[in-house]
Amino acid sequence: MIKPVSISTLDTQRRLIPAPVLTLLILLFLAITLAGCSRDDSANKPAPKTDGPPEVGVVTLKPQRITFATELPGRTVAPEIAQIRPQVNGIIQKQLFTEGSQVKAGQVLYQLDPAVYEAEYAVAKANVKKAESTVANARTVARRNRELARIDAISAQINETSQAEAQQAAADLAVAQAQEQRARINLDYTRIVSPIDGWIELSNVTPGALVTANQDTALTIVQKLDPLYVHVSQSSAELLQLKEDIAAGRLQATAENDALIRLRLENGQLYSHSGRLTFSGVTVNPSTGSITLRASVPNPDRVLMPGMYVRAVLDNSTGEQSVLVPQQAITRRPDASTVALLVDAENKVQERTVVVGRAIGNSWQVLEGLAAGERVVVTGSLHVRPGTTVRPVETSSKTG
Repeated sequence: MIKPVSISTLDTQRRLIPAPVLTLLILLFLAITLAGCSRDDSANKPAPKTDGPPEVGVVTLKPQRITFATELPGRTVAPEIAQIRPQVNGIIQKQLFTEGSQVKAGQVLYQLDPAVYEAEYAVAKANVKKAESTVANARTVARRNRELARIDAISAQINETSQAEAQQAAADLAVAQAQEQRARINLDYTRIVSPIDGWIELSNVTPGALVTANQDTALTIVQKLDPLYVHVSQSSAELLQLKEDIAAGRLQATAENDALIRLRLENGQLYSHSGRLTFSGVTVNPSTGSITLRASVPNPDRVLMPGMYVRAVLDNSTGEQSVLVPQQAITRRPDASTVALLVDAENKVQERTVVVGRAIGNSWQVLEGLAAGERVVVTGSLHVRPGTTVRPVETSSKTG
């Protein structure tokens, strides 16, 4: 206990104590006195009341339709690509298209110098006429010798020789006709045409360039741009789930095994035309376990170009009785299982194992374990245990 010190005592002793030290002693005295008063006041305060059940915040689950979007990365691909290459050797005389324009199937793109091939075609035609004349003469001799052999006017050997010569002449005519057809085809190949409708790229050659048959470098490329394909990669497990969602009606579909998709472009904007995601002709990559899916997207304005990076957006929805639970109401155990605390009709806490799906906003999609109308604990769960009677208070936590 601190003994009181009279003012007279301090006054008697202040001549013996320097002024700064005296000031410090007075301040220390006041601090000790105030601390003692503070401890006395806190000791006199009444203890807080702990009567009644603890309060917890709860959310009552409600049935609802859940709509969410799934985005898959992909790249645009032209459905038809034609690499234009010459099929005969020659010098390019003319370029007959405008680079970057639309061309039609059969349209002439390049004209090679046809002089050599015209001459070869003329020789082949002449050979055919010569062979036709030889066939006509051989057949006449063979027919006459056949009649003479019947009356023994000539020997059988002469007759057989004439018949063989007629057959040989017919075979030579067939060879000449084939050579004529080949020469005509080579002449036609001097007119290099587009095999498909599409848009043509820049030309890699100019008039005067020497080109060779089936060369490695393409003269140019023609691509079909409407519609355009989008190739996206997804794991085989996700693909099975995607097919199941389509079959169950959770994905908007246009036909069997087709799902409507939207595209998000590289600038973040949504593409104005919807496409169809199809699943025909896919295989699993054994090294990655992924599958390349193909989507067909209209491209009338040529906004999309082959090679662009896009994201395919699939709008998914669930049934009307689906349930969302706030994420703070779910606890994950060390064994990876998930549990939630519920408040029953008697206001007692229960623990239940639940199965959750995808995260939607600040909530989890409930797959198993919870139903609409049940109350789950979202706040105050650290102060209660299963079996504890609580005072539930509905909170304003929003799901989704």
